Amino acid sequence: MPICHDGHVGWAIDLDGVMWLGDEPIAGSATAIGWLREAGIAVLFVTNNSSAPVTEVEEKLAAMGVEAPGSVVTSAMAGATLVRPGERAFVCAGPGVAEALHDRGVVVVDDPAAPGATDVDAVVVGFTRAFDFDRLSAATLAVRNGARLIGTNDDATYPTPDGQLPGGGAILAAVVTASGVQPVVAGKPHDPMVELVRRRLGADGTMVGDRPETDGRFAVALGYRFGLVHTGVTGSEVQRIDPVPELVGADLAALVERALGEARV
Repeated sequence: MPICHDGHVGWAIDLDGVMWLGDEPIAGSATAIGWLREAGIAVLFVTNNSSAPVTEVEEKLAAMGVEAPGSVVTSAMAGATLVRPGERAFVCAGPGVAEALHDRGVVVVDDPAAPGATDVDAVVVGFTRAFDFDRLSAATLAVRNGARLIGTNDDATYPTPDGQLPGGGAILAAVVTASGVQPVVAGKPHDPMVELVRRRLGADGTMVGDRPETDGRFAVALGYRFGLVHTGVTGSEVQRIDPVPELVGADLAALVERALGEARV
């Protein structure tokens, strides 16, 4: 791949469905990141998956040959910006959310049976495999008692090698239904994540993802070019895509190769 700057200084890259499916790296994705970096393009990994601590995400990228310390932004980080230091938050989410809130100086309550679990300032909901009736009950009671309801993201599903599984948005929908309260959502394509990414990459860039209603709308909100890959939620057979991507590739490698090739013309 020739070294060539494509004029879009920063590239924001989704993870699930773009870099990997579950624990399986998508072929060519690591190579594509190398091409971007060789071309002098800043890369930021931007994921709505809030479940894992940032260090685990960085280690997963490193295991596939992509060094990314300090280059990962998660919806957990965006969600934490909506809770003030010193406030108490009930966490109906994975350890990535607890980590982000701790880093923010928030008092974290993650045991639904803990004293005061339903007397908190905020309830933060994200993807967790530990979601059960007790967590749903505590989250619901806390919100009905006046806690702010915050969702790290509202993606109904996430892509895996076995197909699309329920995502953080499905868990959030359960709390919304039970509490009767609409949430503030932090992740793509919403404002808290927009602010985090724009602060890191600036006003001009490219957003690459596999889900138009999330990644595409996020690109629009940022004012970035939207690149769509067919390795995750949106297959090549889908005829109607909104918003319409400026770049399309069968996978990340094909998309990056096309972008850098066009920049040489």
